[in-house]
Amino acid sequence: METLIIEVATDDALNARIVQAAERGEPQPPGYFFDTEEALLDTLTGNRWAILRAMVGAGPIGVRELARRVGRDVRAVHADAKRLSTIGLIDKLPDGKLRFPYDAVRVELEFKAAA
Repeated sequence: METLIIEVATDDALNARIVQAAERGEPQPPGYFFDTEEALLDTLTGNRWAILRAMVGAGPIGVRELARRVGRDVRAVHADAKRLSTIGLIDKLPDGKLRFPYDAVRVELEFKAAA
């Protein structure tokens, strides 16, 4: 089972983590990173989460079927799917279908007390 990890990380923190993992010979799971919590929450709205949830493990799916599964208008789902595709979270295939190639999603958010 392949899990996509979505999290907030700066470029410096992400690069340091990649180098450390490479030095230890540890494979890195697939990830998608946002610069800020606000960017994550602005991008992954409730409707877009519903789209990802409907696509997890579903294989290629057309926009009309996706709209039916999430109970929304086709045009609205198309707009949200286009945004998710543009930022690289879902794939748009040559035949027009959409694909989210993961079986699970894990979101990691961490808040710390100010120093």
